[in-house]
Amino acid sequence: MIMQKTFIEIKDEVVAQIHTIYDPEIPVNIYDLGLIYEVNVDVDCNVHVLMTLTAPNCPAAESLPQEVDEKIKAIEGVKSCKVELTFEPTWDQEMMSESAKLELGFL
Repeated sequence: MIMQKTFIEIKDEVVAQIHTIYDPEIPVNIYDLGLIYEVNVDVDCNVHVLMTLTAPNCPAAESLPQEVDEKIKAIEGVKSCKVELTFEPTWDQEMMSESAKLELGFL
């Protein structure tokens, strides 16, 4: 009998996949950059990601959310995915993880 993944396992895989996505202009993944505000997975394995960009006129405004959507939908067990873009609150460098700040020379 094949066991279905739990929504907690799915969320862990979603976060792992997001760690593989990089802003084309910054050598740090978008999760550590602080561009991902929320990752929610309901009990039916529907995924909702609330994210932002480093700036509203970011050249990757179309490609990054699309890449997040595609990588999440490719995860076995995910029923649906919605990637929502927001600019509230506005992203700033304080949202980056310590490792991202270190990588970019801010520490």
